[in-house]
Amino acid sequence: MKQPDETGAAASISFDDTPLARELADLSARRRALESTEVQLTGQTRVLTVSNQKGGVGKTTTTVNIAAALAAVGARVLVIDLDPQGNASTALGVPHTADIPSIYDVLIDEFPLADIVQTSPESPRLFCAPSTIHLAGAEIELVSQVAREHRLRTALDEYLASPEHSIDFVLIDCPPSLGLLTINAFTAAGELLIPIQCEYYALEGLSQLLNTVRMIQKHLNPRLSLSTILLTMYDGRTRLAQQVADEVRQHFPREVLDTVIPRSVRVSEAPSFGQTVIAYDGQSAGAIAYREAAVELIRRDGAPAVTHAESNIEGSA
Repeated sequence: MKQPDETGAAASISFDDTPLARELADLSARRRALESTEVQLTGQTRVLTVSNQKGGVGKTTTTVNIAAALAAVGARVLVIDLDPQGNASTALGVPHTADIPSIYDVLIDEFPLADIVQTSPESPRLFCAPSTIHLAGAEIELVSQVAREHRLRTALDEYLASPEHSIDFVLIDCPPSLGLLTINAFTAAGELLIPIQCEYYALEGLSQLLNTVRMIQKHLNPRLSLSTILLTMYDGRTRLAQQVADEVRQHFPREVLDTVIPRSVRVSEAPSFGQTVIAYDGQSAGAIAYREAAVELIRRDGAPAVTHAESNIEGSA
């Protein structure tokens, strides 16, 4: 392609020098790096709850795509859908109509978790405990239940104690609230994963979330720690996204993954086909980012306590 230079002469512009070409070259390099990456699973089960009471930050999207990416590298993964909307169940291609046994039956009627877990058609290593519409009333019904905060933990411990249920990762998708369903998730988990969108008010509400986690640590689950923060909906074309990412990394220097999840049409389209983006278009930018995040998550073997992050954020959120 030729364009006149300042003297009027034709100057040659190489396609290799355009932003699009650089982006495609970077994506190809990242694909090749993932293909040659080897991960080592510890054989220990890690239980992570994915939570942020702020809606629209990518909790469910993060849960299902990280789960699928983990399964793709050989991990056995169980997703527990604690959101009454059941979007995680939909994305994993798991039936969750009102007559299907679900996580509601586990929490309220003490069904064994093994009785409701289904295998996702996406991978024989990917499992889901589905949600149904009945879960919408569980917040009220749990109030009168004995050991209401420990129901999920008791069921999960029983499930994992069986030798036939060898699971490397359990990911719990929470509703956008801090009610009894989320408290059950915090009580059952050892780690907290918080997706934060790279938009204005990204840190708003985190103080309340971290205060809740601190109370859970003190009274219900001292094992719980904030291990991972994942930046989502990143748009590298905007200065705001970079500023938000820098601010979050400043407050949480050890918890934030190096990987950021870009805004992606493919990521948005995948659930409408009952798939994760890993199955829908595994070579897309969004899928590559989630695969990188999964590898990074595997390589992290724990995290600093939430009190570190809390002390950083107070006065900022």
